[in-house]
Amino acid sequence: METKNDPSAPLEDDAVVNSGEGDDAVIGQAFRYSLAVIGGVVLIAGLVFLALRRAPEVAENKETEQQSLSTRSETETAGAETGGGAAVRIPAVTFSDVTDAAGIDFVHVSGATGEKLLPETMGGGCAFFDADGDGDQDLLFINSRRWQWDRKTDQKAPVMSLYANDGEGVFSDVTEQVGLAVPLYGMGCAVADYDNDGDSDIFVSCVGGNHLFRNDQGTFVDVTKIAAIAGEVDRWSTSCGWFDYDNDGLLDLYVCNYVQWSREIDLGQDFRLVGVGRAYGPPTAFSGTFPYLYHNEGDGTFSDVSASMGVQVKNNDTGVPVAKSMGLAPIDINRDGWMDLIVANDTVQNFLFINEQGKRFKELGQVAGIAYDSKGSARGAMGIDTAHFRNGRLSNGKISNNLSTIGVAIGNFANEMSALYVSEGGQMNFRDEAVSTGLGPPTRLDLTFGLFFFDYDMDGRLDLFGANGHLEEEINKVQPSQFHAQEPQLFWNAGLGGRSEFLRVANETLGSGFASRMVGRGSACADIDSDGDLDVVLTAAGGKPRLLRNDQETGNHWVQFLLKGQSINRDAIGSWVEIYCGEDVLRRQVMPTRSYLSQSEKTVSFGLGQHGAIDRVLIHWAGAETQELGSVAVDQVHRVEQE
Repeated sequence: METKNDPSAPLEDDAVVNSGEGDDAVIGQAFRYSLAVIGGVVLIAGLVFLALRRAPEVAENKETEQQSLSTRSETETAGAETGGGAAVRIPAVTFSDVTDAAGIDFVHVSGATGEKLLPETMGGGCAFFDADGDGDQDLLFINSRRWQWDRKTDQKAPVMSLYANDGEGVFSDVTEQVGLAVPLYGMGCAVADYDNDGDSDIFVSCVGGNHLFRNDQGTFVDVTKIAAIAGEVDRWSTSCGWFDYDNDGLLDLYVCNYVQWSREIDLGQDFRLVGVGRAYGPPTAFSGTFPYLYHNEGDGTFSDVSASMGVQVKNNDTGVPVAKSMGLAPIDINRDGWMDLIVANDTVQNFLFINEQGKRFKELGQVAGIAYDSKGSARGAMGIDTAHFRNGRLSNGKISNNLSTIGVAIGNFANEMSALYVSEGGQMNFRDEAVSTGLGPPTRLDLTFGLFFFDYDMDGRLDLFGANGHLEEEINKVQPSQFHAQEPQLFWNAGLGGRSEFLRVANETLGSGFASRMVGRGSACADIDSDGDLDVVLTAAGGKPRLLRNDQETGNHWVQFLLKGQSINRDAIGSWVEIYCGEDVLRRQVMPTRSYLSQSEKTVSFGLGQHGAIDRVLIHWAGAETQELGSVAVDQVHRVEQE
């Protein structure tokens, strides 16, 4: 009988006996085969055991393995940029929840009835702006509504809410009298004076057709049809923003669209949390869409120039739309006088659109290093903000490169760090410094939607705020580290020279109103009570918002600038203010479009620390000349009109 030497063949007694091998060889071979079989059985048993023990997986709800990443304590000292490396501690600042006391009784309605339709998870945005021209910051909340197939549609339909500010942070609901009680399945908003008549108009992005409300001396008129700006009824629009891309003095509009969605597409897929039931579907289960770019024609109408201007990014292999856009940041990133765009996309690459002198945009996100994470993977990007978060230093008449450092902060999905892409020296070469600056590790678990830079303690350095909240109400049942409602986060900018540039501020030191969990979505900041510091508002998906009054008592000085354009857009959107205080040089942009679905006030605020004087102010008007003011007084608002 022929000997079988294939180790994968079954061991037969006849083969061993008739092999002609010595006993030792036979025994050795049998022993080896036995070990192999036993090892295989053990391996299979181990795999079965692990399979039975592991938590059930659901698409886009998989809890990634936690890396061992060290975080810096919020109580440790850090080198201060303005103190020459001296040790300083995070200042004690409290935020008070004044939502009820301020008269805010808005409640967001998502329309959820148990079908788990994706738009119900995304919440609504908000905006601080001066709606009535009295000089203070009013507050707009965007609402969704009950679905048209819901039997409860015979009830009064939810609407957006506009609250007028009395100048001291107390608000009254004026929605009905100003004409904004319009039922919409709203998402976000963009507020600006698009017709240059001196008052602020409102664009609302929606699931379905979008809407434009023109401000006619305090009363809002729906001019969507006249302006030709509704978009397609089967689109789902999200963040949006006004900016002047061709420097003609008129504000144009960019509107992000998320995914191709309908009730039929959503219910046609069986999304589930194992052991729980139907789940909200991940964006990977839906196709991408193109955004809208509208050119302002100056006569009250707009032209859709999306295709001709190069903002419709297609998959090179399939030709289908790539974008699943959630956040928008207009900024002249290369300082050539033309406004560029950065777009945060959910589970696909982020975009960087470079403006080629108003003729076309060129997408360079991957080339610039802003499209993916450090491993080349796309993340679930939500809100976004940009800033010169490192101040310059003046020495022998020259400014350090820090002033030209741009930071792009992006909030990402749960189990993904927030990103902080940094470019130095005005170069289009970004790297994610979230870990090295200390921002990344504390944001790892949270699902961050709205985030923005602002100087909450008025020390002259820009800090970072994040609003957090998961999509699934019962996520904790399948992922113990995750919660539907999550705490907001505040990161103090300690400056260069210490172990960390950003230190998370302990929520208990910020006050109970700040620290309590909520299903956070949109967020914005403004000085609601005219005391010089910046207050914060957060919206919640399917719940009440939270208005947080900044009660800092650091004694730091401040200054604010409200710009009015002449040859450029009236709101001066896209302009920069640069101030010189001793050796410190600070730069801020006029850009209300920030965070997620939301807008902050257009007033430019600076904390000055202990600087009691400003030596010099430069206004870099968007797409126009630079204007110098010289020395200006601190602790007040300066209204500056373009020469």
